[in-house]
Amino acid sequence: MKAVGLYKYLPVTDKESLIDVEIATPTPTSRDLLVKVRAISVNPVDCKVRVSKAIVESQPRVLGWDAAGVVESVGPQVTLFKPGDAVFYAGSITRAGANSEFHLVDERIVGHKPKSLDFDQAAAIPLTGITAWEALFDRLHVSATGADAGKSVLIIGAAGGVGSMGIQLAKQVGKLKVIATASRPASQEWVRELGADLVVNHFEDVVAQMESLNCSQVDYVLIFNDTDKHFPAAVKAIRPQGEICSIVENSKPLAVELLKSKSGAFHWEFMFTRSMYETQDMIEQHNLLNELAALIDAGVIRTTVGQQLGTINADNLRQAHQLLEQGRSIGKIVLEGF
Repeated sequence: MKAVGLYKYLPVTDKESLIDVEIATPTPTSRDLLVKVRAISVNPVDCKVRVSKAIVESQPRVLGWDAAGVVESVGPQVTLFKPGDAVFYAGSITRAGANSEFHLVDERIVGHKPKSLDFDQAAAIPLTGITAWEALFDRLHVSATGADAGKSVLIIGAAGGVGSMGIQLAKQVGKLKVIATASRPASQEWVRELGADLVVNHFEDVVAQMESLNCSQVDYVLIFNDTDKHFPAAVKAIRPQGEICSIVENSKPLAVELLKSKSGAFHWEFMFTRSMYETQDMIEQHNLLNELAALIDAGVIRTTVGQQLGTINADNLRQAHQLLEQGRSIGKIVLEGF
């Protein structure tokens, strides 16, 4: 089958950083689905895994952790899906990625594709949707039934993939007041369209801007960009007994002691935790993907496609990685078909 993979971990400007390859089609066992991939989207994690390091793979490594497609066949223990089902999912970081014609994925982290979306539109949802959902409702303990209506959240890095889903879930499901950060006119317009109540620039003094908008403190903070840079502002912005969640690893120690006087909480969110450790609640990602699909089909939230770069091949994937590494993409980058 066709796939895009790598043998060497190289800068994306090197044509060997991602190459077109032919590999064997896998066979599903246990609770695996064999999915015929119809579309994929690209995430920062793809770039982080591909980043330069002195390793040479003996077999091509396939990246990609966002896909939509059709179930081709199923393993003997599968109960949730059947061949012919249209699905969407983010997969597992510990297994081969989905930049291939066919892909194996555990059914417990797969959802039924939203009926109202094309495959490329659906491929933009899983990783960012799961991340934003878990960050809001599992880590920050925001009510998913609207019981926290009227409380406020600051979303730092709101125009990216996760932020684009976070705005919608916080506003439409959590019923929160949303303060979003975005730095350019195009990204500021994007976050407003998604439902942000207030917009501030994260390249300027975030707290001072919030104060000028009569919103000096919030109940929750979501850090979706540069934890090292934005943690001090998050600490200032959080209300006493508030909660902060980040999805971006820090490069130096965080001064979490600054939260002590506020009895504030700090959480990490990593959407691969459940699949990586096969936690007892691993099936919750199946459930929440189905919930996201229902919300999309009901018109409550929408897909976050920012760019469609054509078919799935090495040239187009290198272009997608370059755009993500430049840090100027809005929404999600998708590719469709081989």
